[in-house]
Amino acid sequence: MAAFATASPADLWLAIRREAEAAVVADRFLEASAAFILDQGDLGGALAFLIGRRIGRAEADRAQFMRTAREAFAAEPALVDAAAIDLIAIVRRDPAITGLLQPLLNFKGYVALQAWRVTNWLWRHDRPDLALLMHSAAADQLQISIHPSARIGTAVFLDHGTGIIIGALASVGDEVTILQNVTIARHQNDPRHAPRIGRGVLLSAGATLIGNLSVGDFAKVAPARW
Repeated sequence: MAAFATASPADLWLAIRREAEAAVVADRFLEASAAFILDQGDLGGALAFLIGRRIGRAEADRAQFMRTAREAFAAEPALVDAAAIDLIAIVRRDPAITGLLQPLLNFKGYVALQAWRVTNWLWRHDRPDLALLMHSAAADQLQISIHPSARIGTAVFLDHGTGIIIGALASVGDEVTILQNVTIARHQNDPRHAPRIGRGVLLSAGATLIGNLSVGDFAKVAPARW
């Protein structure tokens, strides 16, 4: 996957489509899950569809969330650029992954992160109610809660993607890997400050980071309370 290190979202999309076509030919059982890829025009469209399908329970909710994601991606193309970087990061860091289609379709941590990018866009554009509605839906359906006001970089990998909480005002740098059951949140006695996670940090399963603290670049945090 070194060839994708500097690939654009359009280049990645072509590669994803080729993988989807090959997957459907190889196993017709995958047609239901992979066929929607072939109906989309670009990566942003596929992400919007995935977000709507994965976090919306009712059809009306799925349609609303899909429209909102499309609006965000059209208004701020950098969100799709970030999503492409996140996808490449998964492929580069997870030795069990052999292509782009697998994490796109199956990794709920990836979908949750892209849903957060949409809610953060809403939050920054003074639409907190819809942002919090999508945040709540994503938390319910994916078991990952990322507050819209959090700040997160790119090339971030939510590995296993269950029981992750990134609270309000928390900051997560580029190239961070977060395993399951990790909490990053403010302390109830000091709600003004939240943890700051540096670049390239690994937060191991069960790590809990609460309050006004910083984790330096490329540190590894074991499951202990700070």
